Amino acid sequence: MTTLPAALLRRVAAEFLGSGALTAVVVGSGVAATTLTHDVGVQLLINAIATAFGLFVLITVLGQISGAHFNPVVSGVDLAFGYRGPRDIAPYIAAQVLGCISGSVLANLMFELPPVAWSTTDRISAGHLIAEVVATAGLIIVIFVLARTGRAVHAAGVVAAYIGSAYFFTSSTSFANPAITIGRMFSDSFAGIAPASAPLFIGAQILGAALGYVAVRLLVPRRVPAS
Repeated sequence: MTTLPAALLRRVAAEFLGSGALTAVVVGSGVAATTLTHDVGVQLLINAIATAFGLFVLITVLGQISGAHFNPVVSGVDLAFGYRGPRDIAPYIAAQVLGCISGSVLANLMFELPPVAWSTTDRISAGHLIAEVVATAGLIIVIFVLARTGRAVHAAGVVAAYIGSAYFFTSSTSFANPAITIGRMFSDSFAGIAPASAPLFIGAQILGAALGYVAVRLLVPRRVPAS
């Protein structure tokens, strides 16, 4: 049985913890929002603010350990640009998916809901799928233009701001993450997504990541060292 090197194990643990915490924030704040108000706009605002704040904290705290991906398409593009080695990718993605599922179950338990309640929220429409392509491409552009221009230190605030705004400028409320899409299937709540909707969402996210990668290559052909 192959064991992970200690340094990789720490990175994978950070990805699991961060992915779980992020999903707990997304799902938990969605549940809380629906108990506080019946206004869907206010519910979405609560969900967006909590997610943006949570992202900022998690990226700031865990970024120096694992890179704070919490997202398989970010890890894949990181590999494509050469920031991450091939041996990291499978453990990272496994940790992200398992973390997101665990975070969803934890959020359910915190609000005294069944630990696993399959979502019944059907989110498939042409507009939602286009929105996921746009949201994911934008996320990849934001992260990797910063990285390739030596400004990765600003990632926590910029990524948090981008996701907070994308909750409102995309019709899908910007999942932009295959792992969290899987995790959100496990909660029949405000932030949930029906299992039947998830495969097309994930396909749109992968397409968006590929388009984002091409855009970054065109915008910043060469990596600029951090000053």
